[in-house]
Amino acid sequence: MTVKKRLLTGDRPTGKLHIGHYVGSLKNRVIMQESGEYDPFVMIADQQALTDNARDPEKIRKSLTEVALDYLAVGLDPAKTTIFVQSQIPALAELNLYYLNLVTVSRLERNPTVKSEIQQKNFERSIPAGFFTYPVSQAADITAFKASVVPVGDDQEPMLEQTREIVRSFNSIYGKEVLVEPEGYFPPKGQGRIPGLDGNAKMSKSLGNAIYLSDDADTLRKKVMSMYTDPNHIHIEDPGQVEGNVVFTYLDIFDDDKKHVQALKEHYQKGGLGDVKIKRYLNEVLEAKLAPIRERRLEFAQDMPAVYQMLKEGSQKANAVAEQTLKEVKEAMGLNYFG
Repeated sequence: MTVKKRLLTGDRPTGKLHIGHYVGSLKNRVIMQESGEYDPFVMIADQQALTDNARDPEKIRKSLTEVALDYLAVGLDPAKTTIFVQSQIPALAELNLYYLNLVTVSRLERNPTVKSEIQQKNFERSIPAGFFTYPVSQAADITAFKASVVPVGDDQEPMLEQTREIVRSFNSIYGKEVLVEPEGYFPPKGQGRIPGLDGNAKMSKSLGNAIYLSDDADTLRKKVMSMYTDPNHIHIEDPGQVEGNVVFTYLDIFDDDKKHVQALKEHYQKGGLGDVKIKRYLNEVLEAKLAPIRERRLEFAQDMPAVYQMLKEGSQKANAVAEQTLKEVKEAMGLNYFG
């Protein structure tokens, strides 16, 4: 019998999930779930979201169910994937406390992902301590479930490396191979991140340039028609630029008919193809992909007690796994005084 690889991934509940999340992670999670090779654990990281939203806990509470609905809508199956809530697993906080003693402040300051996000959020020197140390918290999440595979974007590799350093330090200091070193699983080249509607390199909730999985058909159409194209393509007969044109970037990602996309690109570059026409076609492509997700989401939303029950049961299962790891960690550290 083949032993399945333990997989851990998740999202911060700071709002509904968008098509960037779908392309970058959700789609691959469903594929990995259905492959039969993995034992997937997917975490709604509410504690991590609080590291920079501590003064707005209601935002986290509301977003928790939005993220859960998005998970179910894209095809994550609670019978195959353990979906759980980070704050409901007490062992994670205790593991985090022990790991903090294995990491220096200077090492955290050198973490490229932390440096980048501190800059993005304009924290300067007013960095919340929880945010500054969240690579250690992330290490607690990963190691608590002894995950050997962690699907992440390319920008998260420094976080994984920090986890591997903590694992090596712990196992070396305490003389037992208790913790497992994780490997990253990265999305296919070019699919890790899609641009926002405005042409910004990143689709983001905070930038207001996202298409959400829950957007209705009318909202989707309006967003697509507002998309950034080639600013120099003023008249239909003008030759148009494909590179950097968000409409064609989306067609490359979402349209399965690659030959047709190529033909549209060539037509646009020669001139004679208007932006309105190409946007209408993209809207049809996106609607075909998103309508089934939207419909499933609405169905699950009709029974919210069942959604909460799913999260409760997933958290109970995850808690049992994390508690066992914590027990092994404390035994290795000699903290089992009364056992």
